[in-house]
Amino acid sequence: MSRPAPTIGVLALQGAVIEHIRHLEEVGARAIPVRKQSELDAVDGLVLPGGESTTMSRLLDVYQMYEPVAERIGAGMPVYGSCAGMILLASQVVDTRADATWFSAIDMTVRRNAFGRQLDSFEADLVVDPLGPEPLRTVFIRAPWVETVGPGVEVLARVRASDGRDHAVAVRQGNALATSFHPEVTDDVRIHRYFLDMARAATS
Repeated sequence: MSRPAPTIGVLALQGAVIEHIRHLEEVGARAIPVRKQSELDAVDGLVLPGGESTTMSRLLDVYQMYEPVAERIGAGMPVYGSCAGMILLASQVVDTRADATWFSAIDMTVRRNAFGRQLDSFEADLVVDPLGPEPLRTVFIRAPWVETVGPGVEVLARVRASDGRDHAVAVRQGNALATSFHPEVTDDVRIHRYFLDMARAATS
């Protein structure tokens, strides 16, 4: 008898919630929006979508969700953060408000809006190691980049930036995955399938 598909939540305080849910459902997950602890308690994994990281940090406190999410992440729940979600998973954030909070799920230093403002948004075809040799079309919108990673962090993809250096834009540490780019705005669902596989492995 086959196991039921994992339930994946998408933090629904801000950002591209519906787009993430559609991609997760396409790859076979049961996907639900998460705004309160009872909904969080029902999921096997959680997506932190793009948006504005300091606003999301404040809303986590307003909705009294920071501590419940932090506890679940600390207990090993698979979590995926895209763009602002990547910032929320960092252990250190450069160029952010002093009162902002994040989850320190990945041992990395992230720079907010590293690629520039909205007008500096761009697309690139990147090979993301666990997805195979076919490039993934990636969309960067006011995106962060990873400046440094700790020894336990696996860098999955890099992109050449305007400063002439290759910066990490997809990373994983244990059950935490993060990307600078927005896979939910393309038709390619491989990142979501990869995260669903992480959730399946964690619940098996």
